[in-house]
Amino acid sequence: MIHPEPAEPTSTTPTAAAGPAAPADPATTTATTTAATTATTTAAAAGPSPEAARTAIRKARGSLARYRAAALVTGIMLLVLVVEMLLKYVVFRFVDGSAVLPFIEWIPFAHGWIYVVYLVTVLDLWTKMRWGWGRLASLVFAGVVPVMSFVLEKKVHAEADAKLGALEEQYT
Repeated sequence: MIHPEPAEPTSTTPTAAAGPAAPADPATTTATTTAATTATTTAAAAGPSPEAARTAIRKARGSLARYRAAALVTGIMLLVLVVEMLLKYVVFRFVDGSAVLPFIEWIPFAHGWIYVVYLVTVLDLWTKMRWGWGRLASLVFAGVVPVMSFVLEKKVHAEADAKLGALEEQYT
């Protein structure tokens, strides 16, 4: 079997006529790389501009306020859910609760959706404060362990407020 010869490229660029590119001067390349590295290191050491820092701190404070509100509402709804479950699975085993059940059936659904909102505020605060994975896990679990959201909210608020206060002092 005979294979046809490939056609010549019809490119009009002068690459073939110009020949291979000349090698770069090592001294020029090293000087350029050193200057770029120095500029990057200096910019990183200087940190963000005061304007950018103030904006980031303001956004983090907003995230903290939203987290606080969501943590309190989630904690209250979790306690209400615990009461609802005690009524439904303990008390109403011995007492007829058919008249009360229609009024408390909405509580698990409300808590579920409030917990979803809580998770969104947790992720928002976690990304803005640049905390580790352990902190994220503890914040997530605080929404499902009764009373833990109140305790952790107080601790998180104090730590975040101190960190943001220090950053405000640094950039003002």
